[in-house]
Amino acid sequence: NYLLGVGRADCTGPVAEIPLMGYANPDQVGGGLLMRLYSRAFIVADLDDSRRVVFVSADIGMVSQRLRLEVLKKLKSKYGELYQQDNVILSGTHTHSGPGGYFQYTLFWVTSKGLIRPSLNAIVNGIVKSIDIAHQNVKRGKLFINRGTVENSQINRSPFSYLKNPASERSRYSSNTDKEMVMLKMVDGDGHELGLISWFAVHPVSMNNTNHLVNSDNMGYASYLFEQEKNKGMLPGEGSFVAAFASSNLGDVSPNTRGPFCVNTGESCNNPQSTCPVGGATMCMAMGPGNDMFDSTRIIGQNIYFKARELYEKASQEVTGPLSSAHQWVNMSDVSVELNATHTVKTCKPALGHSFAAGTIDGVGAFNFTQGSVEGDPFWDEIRDQLLGEPSNETKACHKPKPILFSTGEMTWPHPWHPDIVDIQIAAIGSLAIVAVPGEFTTMSGRRLREAVKREFDSHGTPKMDVVIAGLCNVYTHYITTYEEYQVQRYEAASTIYGPHTLSAYIQLYRGLARAIAKNAVQDLPRGPEPPVFNIRNVTLVPPLMADRVPANKTFGDVLQDVRQQYRARDVAEVTFIGANPRNSAENVTEHNFLTVERYASTSDSWHVVQNDASWDTRW
Repeated sequence: NYLLGVGRADCTGPVAEIPLMGYANPDQVGGGLLMRLYSRAFIVADLDDSRRVVFVSADIGMVSQRLRLEVLKKLKSKYGELYQQDNVILSGTHTHSGPGGYFQYTLFWVTSKGLIRPSLNAIVNGIVKSIDIAHQNVKRGKLFINRGTVENSQINRSPFSYLKNPASERSRYSSNTDKEMVMLKMVDGDGHELGLISWFAVHPVSMNNTNHLVNSDNMGYASYLFEQEKNKGMLPGEGSFVAAFASSNLGDVSPNTRGPFCVNTGESCNNPQSTCPVGGATMCMAMGPGNDMFDSTRIIGQNIYFKARELYEKASQEVTGPLSSAHQWVNMSDVSVELNATHTVKTCKPALGHSFAAGTIDGVGAFNFTQGSVEGDPFWDEIRDQLLGEPSNETKACHKPKPILFSTGEMTWPHPWHPDIVDIQIAAIGSLAIVAVPGEFTTMSGRRLREAVKREFDSHGTPKMDVVIAGLCNVYTHYITTYEEYQVQRYEAASTIYGPHTLSAYIQLYRGLARAIAKNAVQDLPRGPEPPVFNIRNVTLVPPLMADRVPANKTFGDVLQDVRQQYRARDVAEVTFIGANPRNSAENVTEHNFLTVERYASTSDSWHVVQNDASWDTRW
């Protein structure tokens, strides 16, 4: 038995003119709304309330350091020492269709057009509000865990990298992706359903980089279906049941199950460089199972939802035992890793390789960059040297065989381009260990980390732990590949910013946290160096807000194209009216709807809202 609380709050933010976060495409700016974004919070406390753990899954690309620090500051002012860096996990679902601009490190300003306060504030306030609601609703309850296999919902998008892992290791697994879903079910003392957290590894990139409608992609659609089923008669975003579909080790995992094809010729481009004979890498795109990106989002989301529902119904293994949480800040650019008794290696200052600019088969990059580049390109290197400065010999040597495109750890104007100080964190809820990782671990990286943490618990008297990886937590540090995958420098490896030994460093660090929890010695862990907070006001290239104007002889709300008198099934009802820039309202009101669909009931001579702007069936 535990004390349990769940909460959900809107964190959508501005839905127009703000660059969307994920594909690093500056042309992909918000231009409307398909589904609202939510923060979903879960609080677990001991019955004597001596310890608490908070897990938040938010429908955003990733949690940034700035976002986390501002959330923790607000929680401290409300709750004192109750919720702090060690017992609060903030995880992003990794949708690529949410507003960006909530980062303090300069690299992320390049495609997000700076630090955008309205965007940051909406997420901070949404996360805090979801925790507030969970906090207010804490009651006695039980937790149940279940796990099962999700089919037909993912492929490995860098299979040639995966194949570089030792054959003896690969032979232990039936697939080059993790198909397992882990599910935590929550019910109160009277057996009433409270909610669930599901962890499953797949990129929410069913919506591609041509999309301009803010939405939560396949994972968000799974949440939507589950919450609509449990909150009967409620509109989306309403009702007490909260269903979070959280990210895991999704680094090399795509939902675009038909695989990569050349969009110009239709032939497969499933090759080590993901290039096409005509048009090169920019023509190689992976296709989802549907007729278009909306259909693919629906199909993948539905698959995930169906498996979650089945696991939820059958969940009978109760989670019991004490709560514990461990957290450290670590300077990831300077970690010494003992590989064995005689061999010590180090992590590097952050840097991105040439293949970072190539993008992936889910969202290709620009120019002529290709994945799998282990040689630099003199043309781009020269431009980089002139504009940003040349990487030091030390950084070049440390990152080998990565040819460095951006030596972000040596770029400090106007602020550092990448974080050095990174959060590592584990929360244990009885027999469940949630390993909160600051980025995107690949399939095999995640397996090695889970195994190492489980072994650490085993060897210190805490056997049979269920270890789950929660992705995109606390601070964003791009990707984490295995040492072997790193050697071939596809996109994920080029984006492993602390060098070839990044994974070994994390395994060493997370083993330390697991050991501290198992030996009940968390209080002896050094806190580590605190991350910086840069003094940034509103630095943005987003166009300034203008006063809204209407055409002559018109007023706001005038209908230019009305709905038809009648429709058949599957028809699309459209209406065009004179509206204002939604950014003007997003600043102070996230709770109201831009759009509702009402149905007339002749029996009561009244109109009833049947859909809102968070509904999958509406696009605004």
